[in-house]
Amino acid sequence: MAGTGASPWRGEKSLWRMRTSAFRGRGAAACLAAWLAAATGAWGAAMPAYGDRQAWPSLRHALDPWLQTRLQERLRRQGLDRAVTRGRLAVALVDITRRSRPRLAALRPHHMGYAASLPKIAIMLAVFQRDQDGELTIDDALRRQLNAMIRHSSNTAATALLERVGYHYLAALLQSDRYRLYDPQMNGGLWVGKAYARQPARRRDPLHNLSHGATPFAVARFYYLLDTERLVSARASREMKTILARPALDHKFVAGLKQRHPHARIMRKSGTWRSYHADGALVARNGRRYIAVALANSAVGDRWLRRLILVFDRLIFDPQNIARDGLPAGELRSIEMPAAK
Repeated sequence: MAGTGASPWRGEKSLWRMRTSAFRGRGAAACLAAWLAAATGAWGAAMPAYGDRQAWPSLRHALDPWLQTRLQERLRRQGLDRAVTRGRLAVALVDITRRSRPRLAALRPHHMGYAASLPKIAIMLAVFQRDQDGELTIDDALRRQLNAMIRHSSNTAATALLERVGYHYLAALLQSDRYRLYDPQMNGGLWVGKAYARQPARRRDPLHNLSHGATPFAVARFYYLLDTERLVSARASREMKTILARPALDHKFVAGLKQRHPHARIMRKSGTWRSYHADGALVARNGRRYIAVALANSAVGDRWLRRLILVFDRLIFDPQNIARDGLPAGELRSIEMPAAK
């Protein structure tokens, strides 16, 4: 894709394979609508259907001014405000204790940085989407690869799964109207354009030329869609949460949270490469739920993230924050959009 104006669907032959002649001769827009309709599937009765905007508000309009101010204050106390100002740290925190009324706070939410293994969650999404569409079958062998890729961060498994779903398919899926996990208007998002191996990049992201990238806001959206069972299907969302729920790597968010709250449930994927440290998690503890995301570029980034998860946790359990669970939607604000380039 030469630029942000090019169609993300160009050349995605495997994505458009339809099994009946009814699709022949249709334009790209009609094919896209048909593909999305076929991929929607059935949803669990406990959760509203995908696309029910009244039931599931957009995180773009969920900024809580109180939570935002407190997050800024807490990072300043930790001495991390300079890292944010210098572009070395970007974070997002979403209180989803009431799933239908998420409350967001974020610093540099649209900063797209190198995220190492964290974007492997996008490969997992593509595997489940292809399974839902009947283009592959998640058998025991493939499920072992998914567990290895997410829980143990196996690069071998990630590369094998990426080759199987396809680079172009994954790029199109992330940019699709259904998910918008990579959105040029939001300065990018989740992206995987290179094998997790000593190979050249196949498809770098069109805005920042990154091979494995993410923004805090896109990762937070991924976890919100997951927790509200809107990734692929209710069944697939639950299975993805199961895979994420047993991280084998005891560092970053996991290490920090276990130190104080060993019984907390955490569904996460992290990433590390040189000075780049990333973590994204869905945390459930003592009746409350929240999404935590951080991207850091520092030799001490792992230590930053261990401290940050405790900052996030204390904020979520702050009595003043708990009192805001019933906050009217009218008191929430829209998140600041990225500056036009």
